[in-house]
Amino acid sequence: MTQEHLVVEKLGPVLSLTLNRPESLNAFSPEMILGIKEALIQAQNDEDIQVVVLSGAGRAFSAGGDVKTMGMAKGAQVYEHIGRLNELILLMKETEKPIIAAVHGFAAGAGVNLALACDLILAAEGSKFALSFSQVGLISDGGGSYLLPRLIGPHLAKQFFFTAEPIPAERLYQLGAINYLVPLEKLQEETTKFALKLAHGPGKAYGKQKKLIDQAFTSTLEEILEQERLIQTLMVETEDHQEGIAAFKEKRKPAFKGK
Repeated sequence: MTQEHLVVEKLGPVLSLTLNRPESLNAFSPEMILGIKEALIQAQNDEDIQVVVLSGAGRAFSAGGDVKTMGMAKGAQVYEHIGRLNELILLMKETEKPIIAAVHGFAAGAGVNLALACDLILAAEGSKFALSFSQVGLISDGGGSYLLPRLIGPHLAKQFFFTAEPIPAERLYQLGAINYLVPLEKLQEETTKFALKLAHGPGKAYGKQKKLIDQAFTSTLEEILEQERLIQTLMVETEDHQEGIAAFKEKRKPAFKGK
């Protein structure tokens, strides 16, 4: 399915979402944000979809907010726009399926934060990330103030937000904010390969593990221990667990179905 600002493709167990405003370097639009939300709801409700991949068309992943329209919006309009963006970020975290960002060219502003809200990031060598909000006298939106400090610590997060300096993907990889760094010409191939590997894994376990890890930053050890106890009680009843045990005993590779 192709919308004006988003290309949605179901590739077997993988749902591919491609930001599609290449002439604006995939700057956000209300249609794009709504399209991603609708696609994520589709993914959550479709048992055949196990993984979501988010990428950008053209020369870049995403420039974030559309600079062409900045300065014209009133406070109330900005409040509504960021409200829609907030709903998307929360939905990404609530979706119990892995979301992979494939970043090439550059990501700027809220485009960086959209990638950070994904569960895993693959980035092309030579790509850059710029938290460019301060260049136009703004603060971060899209959850960057929450997400980035948890990945790299508060001092570096402040540095990157204050200076708006472009950050090479190589540095973020060294800091642990990027999972895999691959040559640009292999980014799509490697992303597809990785997505399919996850798609053939124990999907229910991945979804529950994702939520537990995200909750760990705002929970006590006691709360996480109890959540693990309750969820594991459910996990032992899943088909994937039974298949994993059978495969181990039979010394073969498990054939998980995400059930």
